[in-house]
Amino acid sequence: MGDIRLGITGEAAATVTGTLLTPQLGSGSIEVYATPAMIALIESAAVAAIDPLLPPGQASVGIALNVEHLAATPLGQQVRAQAEVTAVEGRRITFAVQAWDEHELIGRGTHTRYVVDIDRFVQRVGSKRGTH
Repeated sequence: MGDIRLGITGEAAATVTGTLLTPQLGSGSIEVYATPAMIALIESAAVAAIDPLLPPGQASVGIALNVEHLAATPLGQQVRAQAEVTAVEGRRITFAVQAWDEHELIGRGTHTRYVVDIDRFVQRVGSKRGTH
């Protein structure tokens, strides 16, 4: 975790396809880029920023997100997101996040991830199913 420091950034990009539109994701009826899809792209950017720096056996999980979806994006446009580390508090990593389409800023906010031990995390989730 020592390699994760303020200012590290990660990016993710996608093309707005039919599967990323609001009707398909249950977030509206107008066929534009869905907020849940933008959130997933933002999380991907955060993962790209820090997960490669984690030791083997560790990964990050999203625990908080506060994002505004500022502008609509039509089918076929390219979208991209960037996440920048703004705080490191033990295993809790906070990011400033932004997303753009080909024309403008479409989203901004903050995102928090927590670094977990993969084996322990999977065991804990498995215990909810009654398996270990």
